[in-house]
Amino acid sequence: MYQLFSHEPMWRSHELKSRYDVVIIGAGVHGLATAYYLGKEFGITRVALLEKSYLGAGNSGRNTAILRANYRTPEGIPFYASSLSLYEELAWELGWNLMFTQCGHLTLGHSDSSITGLRVRAETNKLLGVDSRLIFPDEIGELVPALDLSPEAHMPVLAALYHPPGGIIRHDAVVWAYARACDRMGIEIHNYTEATDIEVSPDGGRVTGVQTNRGFISTPAVVNCTSGLCTTITKMVGIDLPIISQPLQACVTEPMKPFLDKVIVSASLHVYVNQTDRGELVIGAEIDPYQTYSMKSTLPTLEQMSQYTLELFPQLHQVKVLRQWGGVCDMTPDFAPVISGVDGLDGFFLDVGWGTYGFKAGPAGGRWLAELIATSTTPKLIRPFALSRFSENRLVGEKAAAAVSH
Repeated sequence: MYQLFSHEPMWRSHELKSRYDVVIIGAGVHGLATAYYLGKEFGITRVALLEKSYLGAGNSGRNTAILRANYRTPEGIPFYASSLSLYEELAWELGWNLMFTQCGHLTLGHSDSSITGLRVRAETNKLLGVDSRLIFPDEIGELVPALDLSPEAHMPVLAALYHPPGGIIRHDAVVWAYARACDRMGIEIHNYTEATDIEVSPDGGRVTGVQTNRGFISTPAVVNCTSGLCTTITKMVGIDLPIISQPLQACVTEPMKPFLDKVIVSASLHVYVNQTDRGELVIGAEIDPYQTYSMKSTLPTLEQMSQYTLELFPQLHQVKVLRQWGGVCDMTPDFAPVISGVDGLDGFFLDVGWGTYGFKAGPAGGRWLAELIATSTTPKLIRPFALSRFSENRLVGEKAAAAVSH
């Protein structure tokens, strides 16, 4: 049953111990999920989660919390399907209402080439057991009556990839519920604790500890779950990741009477839109075309989001924007994540490279990485996402379904 009211703290504060079995740097959804499954599935609870700010201050509190499994590659689809499946049971498992609504997800096609790409995705999804299909304006109009489907539009909607299991979730509820569950198992969450260095053995073959702003921690296992800042952590052990950090921005409007109960995405227009249970529209954009660690929002991106939203929903021209924000995305060359250990450095693990699509992968990333840490055996679902794939020239190639297609 869901927990409705409680006088217990969601998680407690702790003195930093001198040793842990696992230290996870980054207490967002991926770090929390990794810790949770280490405890739940493998009984490893002497774990420290280090968060340099408050819980949820990074991308886990700055995303638009869209969940889906309709990816493009045979490697990506089963992985994201497993994450969506975990999300479907997560509220009951954690005993907390996560406000998950599987309202359906539509990716719009505005040209013959985009429809061809959507058709390939639909058929690949069907072959791998994921519910996605191509639909056309008549059915789109029934599902989203407010959408402008006129042929006179700047970029007329010709078709859409419809993914009924897709939807939205309350991102802070997921973070809080995972944190609460970790705390109840004895796993420690250390807010305002920054990793400043990682120590390795004299021969350079294994990690031995983490230096923090609160003291040194001895540990045989360190996990990097720091999304947009992940390259700064791996440089502490002398590793250069093939990852760049780029900002992604979103905004939310004033509340309105409910009119949109689907997630709408247009890769051609570089925008995605959904309506929350409070009536606000959440609007997101493509990643900004420059590299930075800044989370500041910008006027040009807001203007772009507004313009493209009005092309889909012109009736919103008088609606006010309430707030705008940004996060920092860790982008790999093939738009697929890195979930693996590191050859030649025992005890160092990566759960990074999530780009614009990390929140939807949190449960699966944590579950399968926890198994790798606990058993030293790489689960089948994450084998394609090893760091070594870049040197071995076996890229995954997920850009067609990643980019702006939240």
